[in-house]
Amino acid sequence: MGLFKKTEEREQRTPQELVDLKLAVQKAQLPENVAQVAFKELERLENTDPSMAEYTIGLTYLDLLISLPWKRFTDDNLDLAHAKEVLEARHFGLHHVKERILDYLAVRTLCSIGAFHILVVDDEEIARTNLEYVLKKQGYEVDTAANGAEALECVKRKDYDLVLTDLKMEKLDGMQLLESVRKLSPHTDTVMITGYATVTSAVDAMKKGAVHYLSKPINLDELRKIVQHIKEKKKHIQMSRGPILCFTGPPGTGKTSIGKAIAEALERTFVRLSLGGMRDEAELRGHRRTYVGAMPGRIIQEIRRLGMKNPVFMLDEIDKIGQDFRGDPASVLLEILDPEQNSNFVDYYLDVPFDLSSVMFIATSNVVERLPGPLLDRLEVISFPGYTEKEKLHIARNHMIPREIKEHGLLRCKSPFTDGAILNIIRDYTREAGLRQLEREICQVCRKLARICLESGSDYFPKLVDENLVQQLLGPRHHVREVAAGENRVGVTTGLVWSEFGGEIIFVEATIMRGTQQIILTGSLGSVIKESAQTALSFIRSHSQDLGVPEGFFKDTDIHIHIPAGAIPKDGPSAGVTIAMSLLSVLTGRPARRDVAMTGELTLSGRILPVNGIREKLLAAQRAGVKMVILPRSNEVDVKNLDADVTEDLEVFLSDDLTEIVDRVLMQKVSRQPPISQAGTS
Repeated sequence: MGLFKKTEEREQRTPQELVDLKLAVQKAQLPENVAQVAFKELERLENTDPSMAEYTIGLTYLDLLISLPWKRFTDDNLDLAHAKEVLEARHFGLHHVKERILDYLAVRTLCSIGAFHILVVDDEEIARTNLEYVLKKQGYEVDTAANGAEALECVKRKDYDLVLTDLKMEKLDGMQLLESVRKLSPHTDTVMITGYATVTSAVDAMKKGAVHYLSKPINLDELRKIVQHIKEKKKHIQMSRGPILCFTGPPGTGKTSIGKAIAEALERTFVRLSLGGMRDEAELRGHRRTYVGAMPGRIIQEIRRLGMKNPVFMLDEIDKIGQDFRGDPASVLLEILDPEQNSNFVDYYLDVPFDLSSVMFIATSNVVERLPGPLLDRLEVISFPGYTEKEKLHIARNHMIPREIKEHGLLRCKSPFTDGAILNIIRDYTREAGLRQLEREICQVCRKLARICLESGSDYFPKLVDENLVQQLLGPRHHVREVAAGENRVGVTTGLVWSEFGGEIIFVEATIMRGTQQIILTGSLGSVIKESAQTALSFIRSHSQDLGVPEGFFKDTDIHIHIPAGAIPKDGPSAGVTIAMSLLSVLTGRPARRDVAMTGELTLSGRILPVNGIREKLLAAQRAGVKMVILPRSNEVDVKNLDADVTEDLEVFLSDDLTEIVDRVLMQKVSRQPPISQAGTS
């Protein structure tokens, strides 16, 4: 009697907010383990003074548990035709990227529309027949078995999504069948059905892996709901399995916008989280509630804000993630992005597992080589190449300019851009693999047109934006096609390299002088490119007669190799061939052709080894006005897979031996020069 009075008095003293929270927890349909944590926290708060800080912390924590979308999903639109239409409308080009995304969606479509297979196990024929009839009427594929042993044989022959089994059976009872099914087919769910339902048997079945427990006579409405819930859960899990996509490429090539297009095609919510410069792993995993001002990590925060469990979650600039004494965020990403681990992701603040397997994670980076090996192993890298000049022209004419004219209020002052004007902007005012600078220059033209429209009136507004008007509005050109405008010089060769900003042109300069057999390397060079220079010099010294170089050229001589733009760090093996030809040019006195660009790694035997970034390098060659490009023969497959636009106006020569390209790169002497031996010793 005394205990009842104390309970009643405590309920009367309970603040109304706790009563409301208790009702909210009951209505939230939380997972069983989460509901237990919530009720335990409520019980603790009932015994806590509301004036204490722990009381407010507990209320905030319960509010988070209730507001998370534990079972709320967005229904995916898996119409491939719709997805293709969205991707084509949002982006021009990037065909291989679109194909990979459509393949990705096709797999998920098949997973979602596949038949749901159920095995009904009961030693009563009437019960089996009734369940089979009810479930088949709902569209499920149903098989039956008269006992556990027969059911086990069925599981060995065929994969089932769900097993409905009686508890009491001859030969093999329901508990034994449950354990055997868990071993043979771990992904098969089991629901226990019995007419002898007890709390002990129910607890025992749930501990051994049953997902539900039903008593006879079966409530058919409850059975339909349970089976439908299991089917929906499996569908979302199957659709979420698969590789984590990582879009990599130069800035401005459409990585983020493609992610938005995927979300639009699937009709899912989209969220973008920038990881650039993130150094504290607590930003992803959250802080423990014992800390003052603790809060969940960004992953849980964004999912809570969206209110859906399966958004498209873009982790932007994943290659720029940092690391210091506050932890390593990349190690947290291993758990977030690993399909085998993220189904039980534990945020430190939340302190209960949250299933992230339904989230479609997409990462973006400029250079994937910066990522830790274990993290990169969990990603499927899709390369975003730079745009060709024709692609930029098409995108600017059909997408950028109409959008900017509308945003700058120029609809009533119509003045179409000519193709010549657009090409003028692309060639003389931008030099990039992507489109961001092109968009900025178009915006600048539109701003100046808007000013002209206001100051001069529509009578004086230009009716056409051509090359001359673009030059007047943008001023002197920002870039010169240095290859086309340059002269052929001794010791100066043109090379092609790749960086995180796309393909680039470099010039390698070499000269000789009196000295003590030193090789001087300048231009902010890395260790790999320095080794390439040493290799090139060793090859020339060992093959001096074949290459027309005097044998004693290195005696009492120093060689200086310089790559301009000394403030920019440079490294990589791609410049080996370019350095060798620069040395040959200065040692033989033969000018190097300015309009011939080359790339490739050089060995001591003179072999030219393959390199990466062929498309980006060819685009850089086009922008610079190069006429011939020399590539390693092993890159022939890469060249064949390129679009015709990439190799337009370029002669591509493939070679695997340095001696084959000497006469293509070096011209004949135009004047007499003193021999190398005299220049070095006089």
